[in-house]
Amino acid sequence: MKKFIITICILAVFISSCKKLDLNVLDSPSTESFYSNQVELELAVNDLYRLVFWSPVKETTGSWEEFFSDNCYYRGGAGSNPIIAGSLNSSDGNVATYWTDSYKAIARANAFLENKDRAAGNTSGAIITRLEAEARLIRAFQYAKLISHFGDVPLILKTLPIAEASQVSKTSKAEIYVFLKTEFDFAAANLPQTYGTAVKRLSKGAALAFKARTALYMEDWKTAKEASLAVMELTGAGAYMLNASYAALFQKAGESSAEIILSIPRDQAQKVFGVPDDMLTRNAGGFAATMPTRELVDAFECTDGKPINESALYNPLNPFANRDPRLAATVVPFNTYWLGYNYTPHPDSTQVWSSKLGRKVTNNDTRSVAPFASFTGFMFKKGIEQSWSDAHAEDNDAIIIRYAEILITYAEAKIELGEADATVLEALNKVRARAYGVAAAQVTLYPAVTTLDAAELKRIVRRERRVEFAFEGLRYMDLIRWKLAEKALTRPIIGMPDPANQNRAKFPFPGVTPIDMDGIADYSRFGSDVKVLFNRNFDKTKQYLWPIPIQEVRLNPNLIQNPNY
Repeated sequence: MKKFIITICILAVFISSCKKLDLNVLDSPSTESFYSNQVELELAVNDLYRLVFWSPVKETTGSWEEFFSDNCYYRGGAGSNPIIAGSLNSSDGNVATYWTDSYKAIARANAFLENKDRAAGNTSGAIITRLEAEARLIRAFQYAKLISHFGDVPLILKTLPIAEASQVSKTSKAEIYVFLKTEFDFAAANLPQTYGTAVKRLSKGAALAFKARTALYMEDWKTAKEASLAVMELTGAGAYMLNASYAALFQKAGESSAEIILSIPRDQAQKVFGVPDDMLTRNAGGFAATMPTRELVDAFECTDGKPINESALYNPLNPFANRDPRLAATVVPFNTYWLGYNYTPHPDSTQVWSSKLGRKVTNNDTRSVAPFASFTGFMFKKGIEQSWSDAHAEDNDAIIIRYAEILITYAEAKIELGEADATVLEALNKVRARAYGVAAAQVTLYPAVTTLDAAELKRIVRRERRVEFAFEGLRYMDLIRWKLAEKALTRPIIGMPDPANQNRAKFPFPGVTPIDMDGIADYSRFGSDVKVLFNRNFDKTKQYLWPIPIQEVRLNPNLIQNPNY
């Protein structure tokens, strides 16, 4: 029997060693020699914690899918982002990679589940069951990703010979979802609430949290409510709570926070890290290629709890004043020190003070000096640390799901069920109060939600999800499931005018942005006082689903392409 050798390095947080796996050829992925003891079982499951199986990312921080939303813009336009260009097709390499990586994880989970009992003679049943629960939960997570993006997909629950694999058919999204709920329940019943150590593994809370997220995406409001409530009702060791500081949660200091339900470790010493230069300002040695959109900045409400187009506190000439504190934690405020330099994109600020160097320096963060300084004028702050610009490497753990999402999921599900009550207000206010650094009961110190009007609560929830989870990868799927992509992703991305055309009296923005009831901004009235950076396009006749990768359709005549691709 032909075999090949794959070297798999496991993060030190799981096990500090590298092991060689002796595997069969791809159409027979297990061998007689592996899965024979607890160490090998753990190695197989640990390999499923690779970041690529959980959150596909660009070279920089932030979820890959955020680039498909109206929250951020990557300099490069249509060629780098066919989803917002409306040119998505079945030959897209990113879509193919997403599909392949998901099924790769599924295949590895299936191989583990088929062979785990080889170790029964020397490994306790409790250990085998716990690892089985992890593998089944990881497999369920992959299918949840697939059905939310592709709709109906093949449901494969065993290793298949190549000939059989090339003949599989789709299973309906609804049928797969029924299966996923049983998998989430098995994992919740068989995973510990805590491991009692710093090791980051899937837990009972994670199983319930992923069940809640999947149910939300499926519009199964009852299950979303029940699963999120189950997470909220966990007590004792392994229970969750919001981190005291919103900003610190995304720093190294927050990696062990009780808010984090699951994160995937990254560590520069273990050579598991990203290159953050696209996220860094040009003064700090970066490229300023990944930018918050004006739309994201305008989505943060004022401190009176009103949107900027309804609040007397808002001043477009001083857009960071009197705003939800999460704005300044997410986007670098103008005229503040950031990564050792005063950050200002003002076209006349050709020099700035460097607190790092103790002197004035050329301001490469204004386009009057550096043409490729941020086109929108904004730069992300959330999760970025000084060490990133010092070492040109970032290794903060990748947060996959956290407790704030559970609270807002609970609120949304209850609202959709017509069950808005005091518990909904409590869940939302915990998140909002944390942004202000106060307790939810201190209702005079932050804009507490008090209304029980369903329509208004729905608007609040949607805005809350956007600003709370900015650049965490949730916005794109929210636009898809709320059927708002056809509106949000057909508006142009706007930036500051070229320096020669910039009216200094209107810096940084010429007026108050109109924002509609769906939270979508409209910049059409501002004419030449803004610059169109990119004209988005979204084809609502097909893009609410992704295309099945063309190579899969060509190889398998039973795979029917999604409509209009």
